[in-house]
Amino acid sequence: MNTTLSGIVFEQPDICAALDGLSDAELDKLAFGVIGFDAETLVRRYNAIESQMAGLAPARVLGSALFTAVAPCMNNFLVAQRFEDAVAEGVALDAMLDYVFTLRMRPSKVQLRLAASPSTAMRYVLVQRRT
Repeated sequence: MNTTLSGIVFEQPDICAALDGLSDAELDKLAFGVIGFDAETLVRRYNAIESQMAGLAPARVLGSALFTAVAPCMNNFLVAQRFEDAVAEGVALDAMLDYVFTLRMRPSKVQLRLAASPSTAMRYVLVQRRT
């Protein structure tokens, strides 16, 4: 478990509310990648570690469609479809899965945490890099 200055960890219970409560500067201090997107799948939050690890500048990512323009490698039933299903069913989503990023980089093993709540507007993909 990696504790950060904000005290928020990858495994944090009720992660959506915890992330919603952070400023962008606080989000940048987290020890894992954070991609926050809205109901139209446009990226609205993108922290420094994710930008550094993915090699994508915030200016290129913010306001872009997550699953088609930024990370089409997650536009599948394992990731994007889970968010769609949770919204359609009106239920919270909190799932962790091992994954491999392959777009724009050499294959990279990660653990993803998919988080969404009917009570919050922002949905999140959290990224923990594996070695």
